[in-house]
Amino acid sequence: MKLKVAIAGASGYVGGELARLISNHPQLELVTVTANTNAGEKLIALHPHLRSFENLTLVATDAKNLADHDVVFLALPHAKSAEVAALIADDVLVIDCGADFRLDSAADWEKFYGGSHAGTWVYGMPELVLPEGERQRSALVNANRVAVPGCNVTAITLALAPLVAANLIEFEDIVSVLSVGTSGAGRSSSANLAHGEVHGSARAYGVGGVHRHTPEIEQNLSKSAGKKVSISFTPVLVPMSRGILAVNTAKATGPIGQLHTALTEYYAGERFITVLPMGELPQTSNVLGTNVCEIAVALDEHTGRVTVISAIDNLVKGTAGAAIQCLNLAQGFPETMGLEINGIAP
Repeated sequence: MKLKVAIAGASGYVGGELARLISNHPQLELVTVTANTNAGEKLIALHPHLRSFENLTLVATDAKNLADHDVVFLALPHAKSAEVAALIADDVLVIDCGADFRLDSAADWEKFYGGSHAGTWVYGMPELVLPEGERQRSALVNANRVAVPGCNVTAITLALAPLVAANLIEFEDIVSVLSVGTSGAGRSSSANLAHGEVHGSARAYGVGGVHRHTPEIEQNLSKSAGKKVSISFTPVLVPMSRGILAVNTAKATGPIGQLHTALTEYYAGERFITVLPMGELPQTSNVLGTNVCEIAVALDEHTGRVTVISAIDNLVKGTAGAAIQCLNLAQGFPETMGLEINGIAP
């Protein structure tokens, strides 16, 4: 029997992407989709490509509509997930695609998001390297509350975690500049303005260490390194609808061959991470619509700095695909189930 699934916040880009992936998953049945201002509309009015769900109508996000499901995905604005999660029974698998439960530190939450910290759920990045060479994957088995990482966080963490774990880069001078597609801004009216402003242009945002993903990135890399890691992180909104290209640089403490080997060996066997051969570089079109992260590494011998480039689809590996991957682990399904699909044609 298939698991009964609800998506809270199905009107947005992440909610639509979750529905697309659920339609391909043999063990999931999407039965409820909720929204706020769009309640009462057909799901396909907002996501016309989801023809298999043409009979679903968006309903209000409340306790009654979210009851009696096996799985609830939260695709809600930051600070709203905790409020809705409190309405859901403890025995239901709840997977939050927002930020509410990602951070360990209440002080970091209050500094970057404001308000009270709602707590910390199991972190949803299976490939994250932990001390003693373990991975976060084991913590997700049988979990019933999961916090999916931020999309920028995923691109940076997957590129750098094996290198800080192997002590192959210095921890105090890491710089990441990300080219980010406009879907990362969401579907709100302010986001639509941003889409218009970026057409034929590019602009940085969250500049000066204030972006909300900063503490989450440092949290992950510090866990991998076993000591404090700091990062200077700047995202740049660029005229593409989806995707992230992360260009990460740091002072290298080892030769390029050792750096490439560390990445290759660490991710050997990881179905959703591809470390490219030396001389090849990632690009977002290669991973569009997929749950794959491409990674490449190069060394500037003049400065001794390594450049690690990663590419993901922000809506899949960056959010919805990671959520399905975590569901599979929590439910005991094959980790790749429902995610072995072709990308979206550019």
